[in-house]
Amino acid sequence: MSTIRNGRFARELDERGFCVIPHLVPVNLIDGLKQELASDLAATPFCEGDFYGYRTKRVGGLPRRTRRVAELILEPFILELANSALLGACDRIQLNVAQLIEIHPGEVQQFPHRDDDMWPVEKNGTEYLLNVIWPLDRFTTENGATRLYPGSHRRTVAHLDDLGDPEVAECDPGSALCFLGSTIHGAGANSSPYVRRAIVIGYSLGWLRPHENPSLAYPPNVAKHFPPALAELAGYVQHRPNLGNYEGRCPSYLLTGSPDPNVAAIDALRPDQSDMVSAFARSQRTIQ
Repeated sequence: MSTIRNGRFARELDERGFCVIPHLVPVNLIDGLKQELASDLAATPFCEGDFYGYRTKRVGGLPRRTRRVAELILEPFILELANSALLGACDRIQLNVAQLIEIHPGEVQQFPHRDDDMWPVEKNGTEYLLNVIWPLDRFTTENGATRLYPGSHRRTVAHLDDLGDPEVAECDPGSALCFLGSTIHGAGANSSPYVRRAIVIGYSLGWLRPHENPSLAYPPNVAKHFPPALAELAGYVQHRPNLGNYEGRCPSYLLTGSPDPNVAAIDALRPDQSDMVSAFARSQRTIQ
């Protein structure tokens, strides 16, 4: 897909805080995910709390439940968009969440919010997160399609009355609704007689603590079956310099064979850091 090269969706994301990419993946992929995740949804009770909702179900850790979801997480166009939005503030991005949400009839409108509020620091214009909602059912105003507030990622909102009118993201399965973590949004009320299902894939700065705890969601015995690119997004890689290591090494070594519990630590530095540290070490060796 060439539209990312001419910047259409990247510009829309930057200017409005969200964009809808129509018909990005085949509908048969979406139908397959619906079938594979149906039993998980049936076994999951409703959420508890006014934010999550009392007529809503949430199922997390999707890569351990179905291999097919890797096709959404690793979708090249989406990864390019996520890297474009986030890599200016990190060495690499990570998987923040992979969750299935099912909103049942009678659920009320969700509180309008910014997802990057989970990190309670001053953002100073830095984007921390890109979320992608993949509808499994057609999103409509009646069944609770996500409501987003254009331009809210660039302004301070002190009261809900200051938000203005939202835009309802009506779209079809196979499409991708992408929005920044700083964009105010919320699920709509489901006044229809049908459930509304969607998969949410989030990508965040690689040095942040993610929404889902990856070491619990994807322990080595699970992650060793992932494609390498998915294992990296799920935390089996270091964020230079030396962040997220295990015994001083890239944790990916835990996914191959029978890892030795006693290993040598190995530097994982950015090129600029490596050059500076190497030059200093050489000077010290010369002194000796």
